[in-house]
Amino acid sequence: MRMVDIIHNKRQGGELSKEEIKFYLDGLVNGDIPDYQVSALLMAIYFNGMTDEEQTNLTLGMVKSGDHLDLSAIPGIKVDKHSTGGVGDKVSLPLAALVASAGISIPMISGRGLGHTGGTLDKLEAIPGYKVEISEEDFIKQVSKEKLAIIGATANIAPADKKIYALRDVTDTVDSIPLIASSIMSKKIASGTDALVLDIKTGTGAFMKTLDQATALAEALVAIGKHAGVKTMAIISDMNQPLGNKIGNSLEIEESIDLLKGKGPKDLEELTLEIAAYMLIFGEKATTIEEAKAILKENIANGSALDRFKAMIIAQGGDGNVIEDYSIMPQAAYQIPYKAKASGVISKMTADEVGVASMLLGGGRQKAEDKLDYAVGIELYKKVGDSVNEGDDVLMIYSNREDVSDVVALLDQSIEIGEKAEEYQMIYKIVE
Repeated sequence: MRMVDIIHNKRQGGELSKEEIKFYLDGLVNGDIPDYQVSALLMAIYFNGMTDEEQTNLTLGMVKSGDHLDLSAIPGIKVDKHSTGGVGDKVSLPLAALVASAGISIPMISGRGLGHTGGTLDKLEAIPGYKVEISEEDFIKQVSKEKLAIIGATANIAPADKKIYALRDVTDTVDSIPLIASSIMSKKIASGTDALVLDIKTGTGAFMKTLDQATALAEALVAIGKHAGVKTMAIISDMNQPLGNKIGNSLEIEESIDLLKGKGPKDLEELTLEIAAYMLIFGEKATTIEEAKAILKENIANGSALDRFKAMIIAQGGDGNVIEDYSIMPQAAYQIPYKAKASGVISKMTADEVGVASMLLGGGRQKAEDKLDYAVGIELYKKVGDSVNEGDDVLMIYSNREDVSDVVALLDQSIEIGEKAEEYQMIYKIVE
């Protein structure tokens, strides 16, 4: 078998066999196939796409290229969640505790943020002492005992995906649905979960800007999951404006805890409950969405969901006092209000640009090696559709530098005030 023949097959619109995909991935991982041929096939896939069978074979091949976690020692059905990411998207934090409070095991392997989207691990590291890297043995013990753990991936989870991902970035093949879908699902399947709920974002702050794009990705992900024997469904949700009211690492931990105390913002609560409800159905703790949501709301009201979050923090070395005292996390030196330039209605609040504003403060990474400032960020007082008078506080900037003129200039471009606002719905579509 020759790599040039595989490239030619896909370039001509042919379907790659399981053997051809295996040859490609084996050569990629062991270094037998040069980057230029790997990249040539990526470009052929970009232009010609892949069938469901090809996508599944690519995904499972990437899974087999590295470690596969064996979670069979954890009792019951293991359910996980994945989001394509967005500004203010801290759903995984309260979600894991909520679902665990219903008796479902949540072995969650998460990532770090790059650019304007925050990573779950970065947020958790704002809690003093919290360890995101623990051994596989301790991970399994913790989930068995506490019902949840949120950690970083081991170095050898889907190594073929890591190599392909790096080349996609420099060959302009990032926005290929088969390559996105196989990348996401290879890591999730390798993580050993039994069932998976996906949150696919759409809008100005999402990778998939349109509902059609988001639907195509959701359908590809669900198809791979089903072919691989993992119960999978997807929710397509809004990312035209930031999710919740707080953006930034310490700030998003605060808001996550607030939600578990029953004091979270409505949009964040709506999405969290929707995703969690499907996880309860997958975990066989409820048979309908209504029944599941009733259980989840009761577990917020009785404090059991908050107890699970605290137990996870303590189990992973964190300071459990953060539940009652947010000030033990890093705090910004300056709080600078951003005021409305006119009276009217907030008609636009571009999610990705607000996220970039937080990144400029030090709350996100422009390069993988950048050090984060956990204290900084933005708290929204007004969102799209809210009325304002000229001079009202629209948001608060939390900064460790006094001069935030660059951030203000970006916010000026991101936030518009008009006579009326377009209505955004939180959840657009369910793909099963």
